[in-house]
Amino acid sequence: MKTAQAKNIALDLLCDIIGSFFYSASVYTFAKTATFALGGLTGLALIMNYLWQFPIGITTMALNIPLILLSYRIVGRSFLLKTMKTMCFCTVFLDILFPRLPAYSGSQFMAALYSGIFAGIGLAFFYMRGSSSGGIDFLVMSIKILRPHLSIGIVSMTIDLVIILLGWPVFGNVDSVLYGLTATILTSLVLDKIMYGMDAGALIIIVTDCGEQIAQRIGELIGRGSTELRARGGYTKQEKNVLLCACSKSQAYLVCRAVQEIDKMSFVMVTETNEVFGEGFSEHQPKQEIKKKVKKCR
Repeated sequence: MKTAQAKNIALDLLCDIIGSFFYSASVYTFAKTATFALGGLTGLALIMNYLWQFPIGITTMALNIPLILLSYRIVGRSFLLKTMKTMCFCTVFLDILFPRLPAYSGSQFMAALYSGIFAGIGLAFFYMRGSSSGGIDFLVMSIKILRPHLSIGIVSMTIDLVIILLGWPVFGNVDSVLYGLTATILTSLVLDKIMYGMDAGALIIIVTDCGEQIAQRIGELIGRGSTELRARGGYTKQEKNVLLCACSKSQAYLVCRAVQEIDKMSFVMVTETNEVFGEGFSEHQPKQEIKKKVKKCR
């Protein structure tokens, strides 16, 4: 038990260090030198640094204090303590390490791209260990708990947009807003890809009269079978075969093409799956492990 606990602590620290490096590089090396604001409290700290030369790390931590006090009972003690630890690492990297390293001096557009990519990587390391960089995470989680009908994405996007728009009058050009939006959107895309994209795939639902032939062809193409169900049309009352096929995105096109070749009258739906476990994919995780992972990703 002690060994496992020590490994978890060591892994938490390692992810904090790696995540803080990438996140701080995103903020200090790229966003600060290219003069555009990111979303969240870090974006406010960047604006205050531009106006009054306040240190970014300490300013971000100071802005977090009211949100910590407001959301302490809502987000939970464990999440709060882990986030505070992560924030301390980020402050050290932002105010001590990166001011001593060379800053990026290329184009603003490239700075926005790199800023978004690095921020997404850094946040992924935090979220995978049940932590965060603080900021509007506290506010968004609190709003979601108090108003569960609201969309987390819309709440978060609205707050980010307001802060990014503040950069327009501060930095004096609309480009700062466009670059800030670019970096923020790219951060979300990279974060989603890392958190969910590793095991992402496609689920193909096929309604056909040639279930046996199609199932055999799918097995030949992707090396594993599909699940066959019996169904009846609600309007026509005709018996149909319904095949469920989980495959990688690269295999989805091959499967759809094979279905059309065998049965041109088939009905095919392709949906995206965030994670796929089982034969031919990742090893199945116990339910408890999956619950833990889902909880960490929230």
